[in-house]
Amino acid sequence: MSNQFRTGIIGYGKIAHIHAAALTSITESAFTAVCGRDEKRTREFASGYDVKAYTNVTEMVIREKLDIVTICTPHPAHMEPVIQALTAGANVLIEKPLASSLSDCDAMLETARKTGKQIGVISQRRFYAPCLRLKQAISAGKIGKPVLGTVFMFGWRDQAYYTSDPWRGSWKGEGGGVLVNQAPHQLDLLQWFMESEIEEVYGVWRNANHPYIDVEDTALAILKFKNGSVGNIIVSNSQKPGIYGKVHIHGDNGASVGVQTDGGAMFIAGMTTILEPPVNDLWTIPGEEQKLRGWVEEDSEFFSSIKPVEYYHTLQIKDFIDSVREGRPPMISGQEGRVTVEIFTAIYRSQRDGLPVKFPLQPELDRYDYDGRTGH
Repeated sequence: MSNQFRTGIIGYGKIAHIHAAALTSITESAFTAVCGRDEKRTREFASGYDVKAYTNVTEMVIREKLDIVTICTPHPAHMEPVIQALTAGANVLIEKPLASSLSDCDAMLETARKTGKQIGVISQRRFYAPCLRLKQAISAGKIGKPVLGTVFMFGWRDQAYYTSDPWRGSWKGEGGGVLVNQAPHQLDLLQWFMESEIEEVYGVWRNANHPYIDVEDTALAILKFKNGSVGNIIVSNSQKPGIYGKVHIHGDNGASVGVQTDGGAMFIAGMTTILEPPVNDLWTIPGEEQKLRGWVEEDSEFFSSIKPVEYYHTLQIKDFIDSVREGRPPMISGQEGRVTVEIFTAIYRSQRDGLPVKFPLQPELDRYDYDGRTGH
């Protein structure tokens, strides 16, 4: 019996090339096929990796006997191929966010449950050494109970970015702006680090300086957690040329830990590279303060020795393959991916209604405002 899993990709855009590089390099993966709506573009992509091209997901999964597929389509176009792949017999790893709407999330999760297949969502920053270090310190009780978590993400997206793909910058094509596209990594880290379910979110969003797009470029929120902790989110694509993304967690014993996940001009898949290494930028655990400088040097040196975009995607894709082989949940499950969608959906609904939004959130199937994005 082969130790390899037959793998494929759905989608042929910029991020799909990162997935293809990972699936080609992982020993346990036999990268076999790609599926896309445009036959010409799909064939061009397939020829670059010497794999087969398809325009029908079900046909690809069944004919190629695929064990695992990854989803690299625009966010609102995740649900249909995911359900088709699951039903045809594949396990599915989905690029972030899990979906742009809660109804899509629930349809995928229910199909995974019925078919007994695994679904996960990409959030590769969890695999950064500074993020793992932070999570381990929190789980070990070194800051006591996490009582305050903050996300600050300030970046820039210019008009060329939004015209680089026809789906960018619209509610229908992208599902949202900074909250849906850039912030999910930090939103995921915040809820992971805080180790408590969310109780309530109050949020607002604005379009500060991108008049040529429909969606938000800036959003703020206050979170209340069920264990009494609180959080704050400030994310924006309106600061030239792009500054940083930070997640800081403060404990009830007075100690704090933090990570700068992004620095310099913000990363754009297929268009730019990651400029600055992810590092711990805050560490006041008693007796460990002096370790910070060494960690920064160590992490920076390692970062300069790898191709970071491919490296961390490869780590997560390998974890997903291993989770299928071992019959365990992946590091970031579909259910955890839904939490991120709940957070940004709550901010949209809070903006619409002018009120805090209670968790858990359910789809609003009787409304036609993109889950609160365009409603008043």
